[in-house]
Amino acid sequence: MQTIVIVGGGAGGLELATRLGDSMGKAGTARIVLVDRWPAHFWKPLLHTVASGKRDAQAAQIDYAAQACEHGFDFHRGEVLGVDRAARRIALAPWLTDDGVEVLPARSLGYDKLVLALGSVTNFFGVPGACEHVLTLDDVPQAEAFHQRFIDGCIQASARNAAGAGLDASLDASLDTGIYPGLDAGLDIVIVGGGATGVELAAELSHSARTLARYKVHALDPVRNVRIRILERGPLLLPHLHPRLSKRAARHLRSLGITVCVDTTVERVEAHAVVDNEARVFPSSITLWAAGVEAPAMCATLGLSVNRLRQIAVGPSLQSMDDAAIYAIGDCASFVCPVKGTVPPRAQAAHQQAMFLAQTLAQTLAHGASTAAFAYRDYGSLVSLGPLAAVGVLAGTVGGRKFQVGGLLARWLYSLMYRKHLMALHGFARMAARTVADWIGEKISPSVRLH
Repeated sequence: MQTIVIVGGGAGGLELATRLGDSMGKAGTARIVLVDRWPAHFWKPLLHTVASGKRDAQAAQIDYAAQACEHGFDFHRGEVLGVDRAARRIALAPWLTDDGVEVLPARSLGYDKLVLALGSVTNFFGVPGACEHVLTLDDVPQAEAFHQRFIDGCIQASARNAAGAGLDASLDASLDTGIYPGLDAGLDIVIVGGGATGVELAAELSHSARTLARYKVHALDPVRNVRIRILERGPLLLPHLHPRLSKRAARHLRSLGITVCVDTTVERVEAHAVVDNEARVFPSSITLWAAGVEAPAMCATLGLSVNRLRQIAVGPSLQSMDDAAIYAIGDCASFVCPVKGTVPPRAQAAHQQAMFLAQTLAQTLAHGASTAAFAYRDYGSLVSLGPLAAVGVLAGTVGGRKFQVGGLLARWLYSLMYRKHLMALHGFARMAARTVADWIGEKISPSVRLH
């Protein structure tokens, strides 16, 4: 019996493990193994809701062990250190507790087929100071760290205002260094990158600041004292959307009191400021980098062909160009469609690749080969602009015609994307039950986490 090892339990990896476990794992025709360094799965497109406090990550996570038990695959927790392609084994690092106690020693797993679904990490583009002074949203701990910084920052700024708002000279001296005069008794949040993550986070943070003020967690003016700025290098926010929708999103953000700075290239990042290439200084209590992604560094250590973003080059079957036993899907893979060009690093691409590869691997194990070729279809893109608004483009099923959507309709369609992911993992009944539970939770709890 062959062993298929899937490294990475993101949108693509977990859906693939679930499908293969249901079809081959339960039937005993193959052993399916999922490996991830975290114990639970969280849908990455919603990390901005954890950062803003809108969503409790613990309540929305899916335990890998439970999913494995219910769907016929095995789960091994561990961080992959490398791949021995000759011996067809992956090396796992020791599993340590937070205080350094070893739970499991270093170990290795053999495979017949290896699927790399490693996702992506933040790309700092070599900007000086970015790696040292910014926060990112690559995983749940980072999103929770941002939320805690945001809450603490609001409370601290509120306390400074209460202490005198400029009457206490010694306090003022500690707040204003003279180097960045805009750093006063308020909270300055700079988001670098005007793509979907940056825009969605800015809109949700504006809502969170208002909600926290309503619950008296802080006494700041949510617009005047909680200053949110988006810095975008290009001429428009959301460059993957139609310019009309990009401008609409910018107008909505400005109506929330968010400052939108386009044609702004970041030159360097400092502890309390972001400086652009025209020497303009943007004071910053918290800086969030959402300007781009690249594949994890490990992808470049495997001896496989990669592009400039370290993404593994794959062919029409999603096999790597250099090793027929290794496949790659999702953000860590680079597939160039002959007609539509490079497949973008989006959740819908990972979903489609997982569906395709589940069928391909089943055919390969049953018949020894498969001639199927992956074809990506862009169904459109939706971007949330807060609790009550969204914008986006949907591609029609006939003729590929695209439709622009906005407002409450777009917001409703946006929420369906997550439900579709849950249905792929749990089926309709459990997805519906989770939807009802989420609705009840929204009715009985504050709309934002207050601590």
